[in-house]
Amino acid sequence: MKFGVGQPVRRFEDTRLLRGKGRFQDDIHLPGQLYTVFVRSQHAHARIRSIDTAAAQAIPGVVAIYTGADYAADGLGMPKATMPRKKADGSPMFAPQRPALVVDRARYVGDPLAMVIAQTLAQAKDAAELVAVDYEALPSVTSTALAAQPDAPRVWDENPDNISHTYERGDRAATEAAFARAHRIVRRRYVISRVHAQYMEPRGALGTYDAGEDRLTLYADVNYPHRVRNMLANQVFKVPESKVRVVSQDVGGGFGLKGWQYVEHRLTLWAARKLERPVRWTCERSETLMADEHGRDNIGDIELALDADGTIIGLRLAMLANIGAYIGSDRQLLTPFGMIGTVVGVYRIPAAYVRIDAVLSNTNPTAPYRGAGRPEAIYLIERAMEAAAAEMGIDPIALRRRNIIPPAMMPYKNPLGPLYDCGAFEKNMDMALQAADQAGFAARRAEAARRGRLRGFGLANAIEQAAGPQPEYAEIRFNPGGTAMLMLGTKTHGQGHETAFKQILHERLGIDPRDVQYIEGDTDRVAFGMGSAGSRSMVIGGAALVLASDKIVAKGKTIAAHMLEAAVADIVFAENKFTVAGTDRAVSLKQVAMAAFQPARLPTGTEPGFYEHATFSPTHDTYPNSCHVCEVEVDPETGNVQLMSYAVVDDVGTVINPLTLKGQIHGGVAQGVGQVLMEQVVFDPDSGQLLTGSFMDYAMPRADTMCDIAVTSQPVPTRHNPLGAKGAGEAGCVGALPAVMIAVMNALAPLGVTELDMPATGDRVWQAIRAARAGAAPPA
Repeated sequence: MKFGVGQPVRRFEDTRLLRGKGRFQDDIHLPGQLYTVFVRSQHAHARIRSIDTAAAQAIPGVVAIYTGADYAADGLGMPKATMPRKKADGSPMFAPQRPALVVDRARYVGDPLAMVIAQTLAQAKDAAELVAVDYEALPSVTSTALAAQPDAPRVWDENPDNISHTYERGDRAATEAAFARAHRIVRRRYVISRVHAQYMEPRGALGTYDAGEDRLTLYADVNYPHRVRNMLANQVFKVPESKVRVVSQDVGGGFGLKGWQYVEHRLTLWAARKLERPVRWTCERSETLMADEHGRDNIGDIELALDADGTIIGLRLAMLANIGAYIGSDRQLLTPFGMIGTVVGVYRIPAAYVRIDAVLSNTNPTAPYRGAGRPEAIYLIERAMEAAAAEMGIDPIALRRRNIIPPAMMPYKNPLGPLYDCGAFEKNMDMALQAADQAGFAARRAEAARRGRLRGFGLANAIEQAAGPQPEYAEIRFNPGGTAMLMLGTKTHGQGHETAFKQILHERLGIDPRDVQYIEGDTDRVAFGMGSAGSRSMVIGGAALVLASDKIVAKGKTIAAHMLEAAVADIVFAENKFTVAGTDRAVSLKQVAMAAFQPARLPTGTEPGFYEHATFSPTHDTYPNSCHVCEVEVDPETGNVQLMSYAVVDDVGTVINPLTLKGQIHGGVAQGVGQVLMEQVVFDPDSGQLLTGSFMDYAMPRADTMCDIAVTSQPVPTRHNPLGAKGAGEAGCVGALPAVMIAVMNALAPLGVTELDMPATGDRVWQAIRAARAGAAPPA
């Protein structure tokens, strides 16, 4: 089928996006709107003695200035975490809620203190500069490792050790027994740096209030409009969901960090209701790293227990995970806690135990960022595999092959809980090695040496836990003229959902995509939805669309049978037509749809209209998997790392669109490369000041950072959803972190460099080379 599943269809949405006809957050303006600017804390930790707004109030055009005391006086609520977690001693988790506006103490640079609202943005900015805050600076801690030390400054006086809670998985006793009988134990500590999504369009919010309907509407670039609405209605404003509407149109990139509980959402709505005028906030690029949640930031002490022949018999992991100053919702508990179950990778490790301490610090809260714990888990196991191979004198590919889970063992329940239902992991690896021409690497390394370069080869097997069991909604609504509307509860933020969902609809019903209007992102137009996160949209939303399509076919057969004067059992549907089996008598889907709105043409007892909906809720997660192979060259005189080649063999289950899939893989790889080679959010260790607040300081990958990326699909469809899809959104990033870093370490190995944490910037690599030559420790 021309537009069906598996076809490389060009994205339908690109026609308007490339012509500048998109409708992003900054394109939305309402009559009479006001502008708001937030006064943010200049200190990482400080007591707020007072906030003087008198001078700011005198600025022409200023309409209102609100503080946390005003918010509290109105009795509005705050979201909170609900996941069951405890401290190591069994006491309840310490989960400090995030205030909309700080009242007494700021706990990171950028913590919002006051909201200045004016007729123009310039007036709001001028007034914000005149808000006088009397701070009493307090000691702060931003380092993950230091925050967990007994003598670290306390982020919250009520919590004496900065540990919010401890999370455990696996069989501790069985794991200890495995380590007790091990021939060799390999131990390593790996630091996974803090990063930011750096999407194309920074966040924004536009709140408005209709006094006649007593109804709030939020326009925001969010991943989950319905969840945002439910949170605002139930937890903040305490009104029925029908009193709140959330609209999310084109989103200029999200990657997980445009979440559902940012304080600016509730504050713009609150102010709009108080002033009865729309209130608009646009985050400027210089404000993003202070205003947003961050990603990653954890330290893993991983251990492998091995037999004499290199068979892994046990894995232990002790991790510190920096969750920032607040736990504003369950989002802060998802990374890496929810995805650490895949830290055993694609290997048959019989016993494993994981302990994660969630560490509070004077930093922005952390939350899911592309991969949301999956890249961290695979980074740990794959680097540990390399270390084990080196210590035991075994080729790293051979060590992986010796321990990899074979297809005959599927379904395979790993010792931390995840149930891998299907996959051909060794085949992935073989195909990737062939695609990367591993056999020719020695010659390429020798040629690079003649040019004074160090060539490195890195391979990583990746698997991730995706598309968790939550429901998703799809609706197909035909118009009387025979065209259709397609409504999904997911939310695209650049992935090409419109194209992929229209392909599924075309595959099931044969509808020309040009006859389909795609609708999403509006809680008034789409009945229900959980949004897009964790590679769930095609897996669960697509499955819901399949079920809704089946209902359309079932009703269509009843109507077609009446139109063709045949029995329903004799009607078959294929290629957009209902046909009487064994004959050439047929009517098109469009004819049936039109007839459905004409009661006289319907069989007795059939309800007029042609619209069906479905909600699909999976019973199991899916497990996309892949093998990444990367080659780099390092200039030992400068430390500069250059990507030379990159190959990916991926299994995302059924491929809906190979063209957009490759785009997803390419984008994920680029984000992984960026984190490994250059990206990092850095705070001054003494003052807690953000040192990487702009692109002058926060390095980002450019086109010349990347190389060609060869992507090959090797799908093994899952049986846990009607499409057989496993999900693709995180796939590129999950394998990229370890593959690139392993390649860098492989290049540096001949010089004696054995330890280096990301980011592998030219300066850090150069220092590591110098330290190895001098027999010193690598850079921290």
